[in-house]
Amino acid sequence: MNAILLYFRYISVSFRSQMQYKVSFLLQLVGHLLGTVVEFFGIWALFSRFNNIGTWTLAEVALFYGMVNISFACADALGKGFDSFTKIIRNGDFDRLLLRPRTTVLQLLGTEFTLKRIGRFSQGIVVMAWSLSTLHIPFTLKTLWLLGTSFIGSVALFVGIVIVQATLTFWTIESLEIMNILTYGGVETAQYPLSIYSKWFQRFFTFLIPLGCVSYFPLLAVLQKEDTFLVPLWLCYVSPMAGILFLVVALQLWKVGERYYCSTGS
Repeated sequence: MNAILLYFRYISVSFRSQMQYKVSFLLQLVGHLLGTVVEFFGIWALFSRFNNIGTWTLAEVALFYGMVNISFACADALGKGFDSFTKIIRNGDFDRLLLRPRTTVLQLLGTEFTLKRIGRFSQGIVVMAWSLSTLHIPFTLKTLWLLGTSFIGSVALFVGIVIVQATLTFWTIESLEIMNILTYGGVETAQYPLSIYSKWFQRFFTFLIPLGCVSYFPLLAVLQKEDTFLVPLWLCYVSPMAGILFLVVALQLWKVGERYYCSTGS
């Protein structure tokens, strides 16, 4: 409980610091909002030209787009400390975190809660609401469970990927840009149904990086398409747990990385 209260204390400090320059904050928020609007405009242009992708319509794809964007916006806001870990470890600031009587994970999660991600989050919510309204999907307990677990699992997965990226920095010092394939590349991938990709690509983002488990399978059940793609209904309900398991594994890898950490010596 003390750790949770301390985390919210960290977050409140982060909020106040970001709101010191309100105009700058508003401009960044609008910039993120417009950037994601342009992204969805590209998807709309694709469907206006070809009408559909396989059996998928624009409204159906919009559900995938909205879910992955609100999830990534939250994960990106939560994991900013891990995302900027390269600078922390290169400057020797990680030594200070180790001296404090709190876990380094808690301190890094509380480094900054990036408010400007509200722009991406808001746009994702609007797109998802439009999709659900257009497809006439009722807000039943089943639908709320699938959407809620998909959101939680997706956030956990993206935070886990960022933690893995930060963990590798213990050995490489510099952040590996190839990991962006799994973060930003994962967002681009999950904006469309996984079934449109090649088989090897589907397996990679299902069994190695469980992106399909947290976003594709539960949304299939929301769209009532699980029978079309021969996916068991029970799998759609439990598959988002893979995102939480991935986060647990990432945290264990982080502990291993901490043991091999060597100070800058400066």
